Amino acid sequence: MINSICKYLFLGFTLMMALSANAASKKTDPYLRPIPVPYPADNVPTAERVELGKKLFFDPRLSGSEWISCATCHNPALSWSDALPTMIGNKMAKGNRSTPTILNTAYNKMQFWDGRAGTLEEQALGPIQAPGEMHQDLDELVKRLTAIEGYRAAFDVAYPDEGISKQTIAKAIASFERSVVSTEAPFDRWRMGDQKALSESAKRGFKLFEGKANCAACHQAFNFADDGFHNIGLPMSGQEDVGRFAHRKVKVNKGAFKTPTLRDIDLTAPYMHNGAYNTLDEVVEHYNKGGVTLDNLDPNMKPLNLNDQEKKDIVAFLKSLTGKPMALVVPILPVR
Repeated sequence: MINSICKYLFLGFTLMMALSANAASKKTDPYLRPIPVPYPADNVPTAERVELGKKLFFDPRLSGSEWISCATCHNPALSWSDALPTMIGNKMAKGNRSTPTILNTAYNKMQFWDGRAGTLEEQALGPIQAPGEMHQDLDELVKRLTAIEGYRAAFDVAYPDEGISKQTIAKAIASFERSVVSTEAPFDRWRMGDQKALSESAKRGFKLFEGKANCAACHQAFNFADDGFHNIGLPMSGQEDVGRFAHRKVKVNKGAFKTPTLRDIDLTAPYMHNGAYNTLDEVVEHYNKGGVTLDNLDPNMKPLNLNDQEKKDIVAFLKSLTGKPMALVVPILPVR
């Protein structure tokens, strides 16, 4: 019964993606969903793989302490983040970066704030191993899951002849994460012809977004992200975080971080890689100033000279990118 429901939901999800893709292709509108959710050839999504990945995502036994799961930081009730300025991990260790939402990560060409992972499969194993996050030895994790009959059966169905391994654990979690996508927002309905879907303020805000405010220089297309890294001059606090520079030592990358999606942005505060701002008004004011810390600043960062009404209009537009939260049933986990 559960498998049948999963298959039905997965087929419905696939159909929704296909219909969205068809509508977008007809309109050739870069702001509408361009293609079905991408996936690698060696990890084609199935209902069984998505369901297995969901179980793993919510299972605290993936951590060394057995009390932290992926969902601890990527909480669906908090738009797949944690509503904290910076993350808290193993033994209450406080990190120096905020927890990014996993919404629409399937569309990212690189993962993490600094782009150190090229795929969701690679990303999935990073936090599990990290001492300051889930602090789990992967070989020990394979042994732990193999000892649970329910997981042995689920892996046999989802990944026949592959068994439980680091690779299949990563594949399953990535398959679930690819199913976490944004829903239709007022902005999408407006782009498809519903002129009443946006307020006049939001419409003016979108014009500013593409024009005077120059937000579209980095926040582009359907996911409102350019897969690039930029130093936007955030206020410094504590030890310097060099960002992308740690993995690609080019001067322009020093202090640069990946452009995040703006989808569901009204639900993902605090904002920025270090949780510097609590409101969208503060974010817009930061860009209006042209940044705070000017060392190695991205060339797109310049004072905007926006008046109060223009700033309000941009915030109204940004809020129009938020749709209804994705419906989700928390899984029942296999017993030990």
